[in-house]
Parts: sequence; C-alpha cells; structure tokens
Amino acid sequence: MKKIIFTAKAPAPIGPYNQAVLIKDTLYTSGQIALHPETMELILDDIETETKQVMENMKAVLEAAEMTFENVVKATIFIMNMGDFARINSVYGSYFDEKTAPARETVQVACLPKNVNVEISMIAVK
Repeated sequence: MKKIIFTAKAPAPIGPYNQAVLIKDTLYTSGQIALHPETMELILDDIETETKQVMENMKAVLEAAEMTFENVVKATIFIMNMGDFARINSVYGSYFDEKTAPARETVQVACLPKNVNVEISMIAVK
C-alpha cells in the first residue's frame, strides 16, 4: 500500500518523517531545504545556490522513486522573503519545461526549518 522512498543522494530525514511516500502511482515528497546530502551542511551562499541545492535534493528523491521533474503535478514553495521570488523562480523554472510545468503555489512564511530561505515540496505521478 504505502512505500517509503529513501535515497542517500538527498538529505536524510532529521525528524519523524520520510523523504517521500509512494502510494500506487502518486509520490508525496517531504519539503526539501538546502542541506548537502553528504555533509548535512546548509548551502546558503546566495538564494540561487540555495534554491539549486533544494532542487537537486528533490531531483534525487524523484529519481529514487523512478521519476523525473516531468512527473511532478504540484509544487509548493515556501519562502522567507517575497523579494527573492524572481531569483528563486528563475532557478526553479530551469528544472521544468514551461509548457508542461506543474501547478504551484508560493507562500511567504515567517520562519522555515534551520532558518533557511526556501523550502519546496512536490507531488508527482507516474
């Protein structure tokens, strides 16, 4: 029924959750932040580098479920500063074909885990 998805190519969970859960053909990912999977150090050089690490982490989780960004049907982006939206969106958008990009919402929040600037979660379907 429920299959837990785990890959060492993405940050290991740091709490009572999994990187993703697959139910039938639908993958529900946990939010990814800019933790480097090997060192578990945050990559916060600038917002573009931080967003790229988040997307690379998400790519690894999708691949562990034998999917790609083409399978993503919904994304949620949480950001600390809406002023960073254009720069985050530019990096995020480079991972998708604009014609088949998923549905998405972007929400500014008061705080994110480990005081990062961006967190992204996704739903994908085979």
